[in-house]
This record gives sequence, C-alpha cells and structure tokens, in this order.
Amino acid sequence: MKRILRKLWFVIFSLLIFSMESEWCNGEETADEVAIMEKTEKEALYNAIQGFLGNWWNGSDLYPDPCGWTPIQGVSCDLINEFWYVTDLSIGPLHDNSLTCTKNPDFRPQIFELKYLKSLSFYNCFISPHNLVTLPGNNWEKLATRLETLEFRSNPSLIGSLPTVFSNLQQLQSLVLIENGITGTLPTDIGNLVHLKRLVLSGNNFTGRIPETIGSLKELLILDMSRNSLSGYLPTSIGYLNSLLKLDLSNNMFMGNIPSNVGNMKNLTLLDLRGNNITGGLTKSIEELESLQELVLSDNQIGGEISKIDWQKLQNLMILDLSNLGLSGEFPKSMIKLKKLRYVGLGNNHLTGFLPSEIAKMSGVSAVYVNGNNLTGELKFSEVFYQRLGRRFGAWNNPNLCYASGLMSTRHSPIGVKPCKSEDILVNTNMKYELSGDNGNVLRQHAAWIPSTTASNILNADYISSLGLLSCRIEGLWWVLLLESLMIVMLLNYFL
Repeated sequence: MKRILRKLWFVIFSLLIFSMESEWCNGEETADEVAIMEKTEKEALYNAIQGFLGNWWNGSDLYPDPCGWTPIQGVSCDLINEFWYVTDLSIGPLHDNSLTCTKNPDFRPQIFELKYLKSLSFYNCFISPHNLVTLPGNNWEKLATRLETLEFRSNPSLIGSLPTVFSNLQQLQSLVLIENGITGTLPTDIGNLVHLKRLVLSGNNFTGRIPETIGSLKELLILDMSRNSLSGYLPTSIGYLNSLLKLDLSNNMFMGNIPSNVGNMKNLTLLDLRGNNITGGLTKSIEELESLQELVLSDNQIGGEISKIDWQKLQNLMILDLSNLGLSGEFPKSMIKLKKLRYVGLGNNHLTGFLPSEIAKMSGVSAVYVNGNNLTGELKFSEVFYQRLGRRFGAWNNPNLCYASGLMSTRHSPIGVKPCKSEDILVNTNMKYELSGDNGNVLRQHAAWIPSTTASNILNADYISSLGLLSCRIEGLWWVLLLESLMIVMLLNYFL
C-alpha cells in the first residue's frame, strides 16, 4: 500500500512540474510574439552598425534582438504596433558595453531606414587621420518627421561642410557638432529649424558670417559657436532670441560693435564674446540683462569708459571678466554693490585712480585682478583680505600703487606691489621733550603726527626720525622707552 501511494505522489508531482514548464514556455512564446523586432528594422540596424564597427559584428550574442533581454549600450527601442523599433542610436565609447568604431568607419544608407529614429549621436568615432569621412548629403529627409537630436562629438576626421539638407529636419530640437573637422559657412536655411532649443557648433572650422536668419530660432535656449573662424559683424537678429539662456561666440574673428538690442535677451545667464575683434565700447543695453550671471568680454578692442554701465543693475552677476579691453576710468563703485559677484577680472586696461577699500567688504568675492593698469595710491586692505584671496588678488604692474607694510607680514603682502615709502605715510614728524610737573621731574613726549590720507597712526620704526642723540636709527618702540628711562635717570642725578 505504501509503495502504491509513493508512486501516486510521484506521478502527481511530475505532472505538476510538467504543467509549470509548459506555462513558462508558452509565456516566452507569447512574449516573443508580442515583442519582436520587425525583420526589415533588424536588418537595417545591423547593416548600419556594421558600417561603423566592421563586418565582424553580426549581433550573434544578442537574443532575441538588441531590444530584447540582452540589449547593448547605445541602442534604445520603443514598442510601436506590437513591434520593437529603434528610437535612439549612439555610436562610440560612452559606456563599457558601448559600440566602439573601427578604424575605417563609414555611413551606410541603411541608417536612414530606421524610420522611428529620434536621436542619433556619434562620439569619438571618426578619429583616424588616414580615413577622412564627410557627412552624407542625401537621405536625411527620411528622418525629417521624427529626428529630434543629432550630435557629433570629438570626431576630428569628420570633414566637409554642413549639409544644406539638415535644414529639412524641422522636428530637430538639438543640433550639436563639437570638436569635429567640419568646415565651410553656415547655411542661411538654418533658420528653418524653428524648433531648435540647442545649437552647438563649437570647436570646428566654420568660416564666414552668422546669417541673419538665426533670429528665426525663437525657441533657442543655447547658442554656442565658439572656437571657430567665424567673422564679420554680429547680426542684430541675435537680439530677437528672447528665450536664449546662454550665448557663447568666443574665440572667433567677429568685429564691430556689440548689438545695441542685446538687452532684449532678458533670460540670458551667460554672455561670452572673448577673443574676438569687437570694438565700439560697452553698449548701455548690457544693464538690461537682469538674469545675467556670467559676462565675459576679455581680449577684445572694445575700449571706452568702464563707468558707462551702471553695474549695480546686474544683481545676479557672479563672473565678470573685462580684462584686456582697453577700458578707461576708475574702478566703478557701483560694482561693489553686486552681492553675488565671485570673480572680478579688470586686468590689462587703462584704469586710473584709487582702488576702493570697500572691495574687502564683498565677502563673496574670491578673485580680484586689476593688474596691468595705472592705479595709484595705497592699498587699504587688511592682512586678512590678502590672506583670504592669496594669489587670486592681482595688482602687479601698477607702477604708482603701493601697500602699507606696517605690522603686515610679508608672507601675505600683495604680489608684485611695492611697500609705500615714508613720504607716502608721514608728511611731518616732530618729537618734543620737555619737563613738566611741580618738581620738574616728569618727562612728557609730544608727537606731532600728520598722516597722509592712506597712513595709519601706528608708530613705525622705519619712519621714526632721529632724536639727535643717537647716530643710528631707532628700531622699535622699546628703544624709545629705553631712551626715555635713561634721560630721566640723568636728569634726576643732575637735580639731586
């Protein structure tokens, strides 16, 4: 009887296991039927990837496909009408499991058959100087209805001009071309990309002017064309980009004035025009950039008066670099009222006058550079100020500027600034000693100090004049007290 029961339990247990395995298998088949990649989509993807990685790659290690259980970095999919379709393709060593390009990559036309592609990017893929590749000039219109992001980063062997067909990608929101070998002028049709929010073309070899059609990109948030060879005047249409947050046109060859309507960009947080040939002085409309946090105009030929701007209106300003602009005038005291200011760069200009001591009250400032100007007088900052800023306080190459040594440690003195001479501190010193008191045995000292506007009332051994009784210089206050004691003893001996 026991044997029969054991056999019966064995049969029941086996049937249970078998039914569970059947459910699991059926579940897999159902999942595969619901979520599989369309054959033409898979073939187009594999052919496109082989163009960049080499024919050795066939995706054999991926099951059931790149969008299944074993996806690869750089390929993302969406489920559309019960099929997987590629929506994001990134080529280059971004992750450990990324698709790394071969030494001789090329574009294959199958990449344009990925009809649901929204994002396409290439990083450090075209790098061999022996294999120069140009951007395809055709077939981009096949991606026009869906492509939103197109990026090429760090591809020095990617050459040629920007295809004019790019202007047909009217759903494009981000066009990023950073540090490639792309040349030529910017197409005027770039204004057709009306949904662009980010246009970054930095670190290429673009030449010519920025087309006026740039002003049509009303939704643009970031515009960066730095580190190219662009020239000509800055287009006034830039002032129409009211949504712009960051504008970087640095390190080009632009000339002429800063557009007077730049103040229309009320949301601008960064304005960087350094390293150009801009002239014409500071435009008054800069005052209207109330959201501005970084203003960098260094290394231009702007010239003019620095106090033309009422700096206190830029209350959000944190970085200010106006070095090497040929600016004249005194250090603007309105600048001291900028509570968020962290960096002040005014070096290599033609500034004159005194440096206000109120700068030390700007607790947020961590760097001040006023080197290479014509500032005069004595620096009135404390040793604590010099200690806090250290080498980040630059006042060298101001021939008529000095600091009061006093009790200050030379370890914390301003670099490249000479100590003030005696005539800068004391105009006249007159030491008188006379007897007073009923018995005439008390010696009274009178010091007639007439300090200059920058001197302190500290008795400095370097500037004490001789009392006529010593042939050597008195070193310190203790020598004066010792001299007084000796004179009192001599007088007491004389009268007693």
